[in-house]
Amino acid sequence: MHAPPSPVPQSLDALACPEKYWTKTGCEIVVSLATSATNGLSSDEAAARLRVVGSNSIRTAHTGGALRTLAAQFRSPLVLVLVFAAVVAAAFGEKHDAIIIGVIVLASCLLGFSQEYGAQRAVEALKRRVSLTTTVRRDGTSVILPANEIVPGDLIELSAGSLIPADAVILEAQDLNVSEASLTGETFPVSKAPGKAAPEAALSGRLNCVFTGTSVRSGTATVVAVATGNRTEFASIASAVARQIPETDFAKGIRHFGYLMTKVMLCIVLVVFVANLVLHRPLVDSLLFSLALAVGLTPELLPAIISVTLARGARIMSRAGVIVRRLEAMENLGSMDVLCTDKTGTLTTGVIDLDRCVTADGKDSQAVAHLGWLNATMQSGMRNPLDDAVKQSLAERNFPSSYRKCGEIPYDFLRKRLSVIVEGPDCPRRLIAKGAVSNILEVCTHAVSSTGKTIALDEAMRADIDTRYRDWGTAGLRVIAVATKELASDRISKEDETGLKLEGFLLFIDPPKPDAAVALSSLSARGIKTKVISGDNRFVVAHLARTIGLGCDRVLTGSDIAAMSNDALFARATKTDLFVEIDPNQKERIIAALRKSGHVVGYMGDGINDAPALHADVGISVDSAVDVAREAADIVLLQRDLSVLARGVDDGRRTFANTLKYISIATSANFGNMASMAAASMALPFLPLLAKQILLNNLLSDIPSMAIATDNVDSTTLRRPQQWDIARIQRFMLWFGPLSSVFDILTFVFLLAVAAAGAEQFRSGWFVESLITQLSTMLVVRTPGPFWKSRPGPLLLSATIAVAILGTALPYLPFAGVFGFVPIPGSILAGLFGISLAFVVSLEAVKRVYFRKQPQGRRKKSRALARSRQASALDPDQG
Repeated sequence: MHAPPSPVPQSLDALACPEKYWTKTGCEIVVSLATSATNGLSSDEAAARLRVVGSNSIRTAHTGGALRTLAAQFRSPLVLVLVFAAVVAAAFGEKHDAIIIGVIVLASCLLGFSQEYGAQRAVEALKRRVSLTTTVRRDGTSVILPANEIVPGDLIELSAGSLIPADAVILEAQDLNVSEASLTGETFPVSKAPGKAAPEAALSGRLNCVFTGTSVRSGTATVVAVATGNRTEFASIASAVARQIPETDFAKGIRHFGYLMTKVMLCIVLVVFVANLVLHRPLVDSLLFSLALAVGLTPELLPAIISVTLARGARIMSRAGVIVRRLEAMENLGSMDVLCTDKTGTLTTGVIDLDRCVTADGKDSQAVAHLGWLNATMQSGMRNPLDDAVKQSLAERNFPSSYRKCGEIPYDFLRKRLSVIVEGPDCPRRLIAKGAVSNILEVCTHAVSSTGKTIALDEAMRADIDTRYRDWGTAGLRVIAVATKELASDRISKEDETGLKLEGFLLFIDPPKPDAAVALSSLSARGIKTKVISGDNRFVVAHLARTIGLGCDRVLTGSDIAAMSNDALFARATKTDLFVEIDPNQKERIIAALRKSGHVVGYMGDGINDAPALHADVGISVDSAVDVAREAADIVLLQRDLSVLARGVDDGRRTFANTLKYISIATSANFGNMASMAAASMALPFLPLLAKQILLNNLLSDIPSMAIATDNVDSTTLRRPQQWDIARIQRFMLWFGPLSSVFDILTFVFLLAVAAAGAEQFRSGWFVESLITQLSTMLVVRTPGPFWKSRPGPLLLSATIAVAILGTALPYLPFAGVFGFVPIPGSILAGLFGISLAFVVSLEAVKRVYFRKQPQGRRKKSRALARSRQASALDPDQG
């Protein structure tokens, strides 16, 4: 009988991590933390402790709420430029202008904040749908709870594939191996067991402890949590050990785009400012005008537009069963042109059936079925579909239940087998091993024939087994070998798996999904090549590939890859259809080779050994995956279905396309208008627009831009992978910017020579024409085809029309004088509308010529991307 635990500690100090806890045994920690080694904490105790210590989550300086997001808006360089302009205006007595600039700054920041904060909240809600859970012993019962509810004193039950949610000391363990690469950098799993460590032991030497962020590679354990949240070892060095996510091509392009705009902006601003001073314009007016030009030239809402577009895309994808855990991955999802996937559950139904149980010489056998059933029902490691199939298929055979489990050697990816030790009334204690055929055969010296006779496993019999194995595989059957060994002792280890007798084989069938061929065809139509990476034998994988229409002529095996240099694998990877008999550590090499070839690679996996490969351009897993795989993934599918992924690819491409629309439209329209304004300021005897008018024009044109996230995308855009191309943005600016400038000059000539407008009337007229041409550019250039055949999103269209009406009406409103506007005579307004209509016609004509030249540019881009990837892709194995 265990004594009841001590009263619940009511302070943070009382629940603090015991000093040098690794020097204590698990039982000593249990006493120190007032818990129970058998029942764990009660629900009431755990709730009280959670209120004291807080959520088991790592909070960093980069996370924050609404106030941090709002503050970030005001740290934008462009906003600081405007604040500086307002201060200058106020300092020189232009308080009226200072207030207007301040109001525009506030409106712009609030607009960006409302969009970005809403996007953050939406993404956080999606992440909670696939949050980490763990098995905890509460009230004497094992329950599954969210990992953020773990508290010091909780008993956590771990098995292969578990992501460890807290720093803990081991109470009991069976062949526990933990991958600590994320914390210590150690490549190979570390063996862990109960005990004590030296006081001076480093993290890697604390073999009686497990730590947050690491994962169980094999074995089972029960541990007692000692530190959670920001008090864990992982949190203390989180910034150093956090996975360095490679910058996406899109993010890199945005950064380079920022450099380009900064250079253009500085050149124009300096030239205009100096020129206006030379022309003896007032210093304050010249400075404010130059700063307003800088802001007007730049798409300052780009961060908000990107956040909103990505978040909206993530919400749409979630309705189709695709959860985006890392928003940046959507950019790569739209660019993905190679998908690597395992076959089980993705290309096949995943509902595996046990087809036959046969002896070593291929005859049906009840004895082999019994041995397979004992191994499957008594193993306590990670659940797997093969064991589920054995238990389900053999449930009606009523095997004796009088057998007792004496021990277990858990599965691991090096041995590729699992052994249990059992004894019963009619048999001595013996080891029953089940695993991959080659890995079982390598530890067998004898075999049992269909007559029950034990015979030597000689070369002739091995060749006969190999022939049958090949035939079964060609027929699409997966094969698992079963072997036994009589034991004299309870104490066993992996070294006891020698001198076994091959008892026979379990044959499984995993039929292809009925819609697999259609789903693969759908991906192919989107320009995505599917490659299978599987640990199964080449015959089974090739049979499946033929059945569902995948290429199967070009195959690489794990042994082939092991003998290859990285350069040789790079040369072969893109030409290979199937990668078979692959070891876990080879998956990452394959992904790296494909990326180095210039491809944007997605990897879909759900196993323990898939976590490193999930750090591809797009890591894709499923909701039912093991913890470590689901947490490593960028995108989680709620259904294991490639057709769902195809819809996700479409949404990713819509997101990518709409973001590029904003950049292309804003830069081309802004570049043309600001260049015209800069030139006009040096040619006219007055400033063509006041600073506050430039900023108001910029703010109004940005309002419809926020609706670009909801815009429709042409079906032709969805048929090919999307790639960032800064050269395309530059070409866009140089094609459409000058066209805008030409019509600006026509407007100047009309207003000055035809309408004989004064300074205020000129500014009012050009304000209206400039705004209408920017809005027209948004509707015309948003599609490569004729703009009247491509329907804009309802929100974009209505916002554009509303802003056009408001902008045209501004000079006539009572407060127009605040902004320096005067009413525009009807004849002048009609002339401005005529110029705008001519601009739309010219814009459509130039657009058609421009997009006809694009295919060649895309091919050049693809080659450039490949060369860039060859130079910069990370190679995991330089040996």
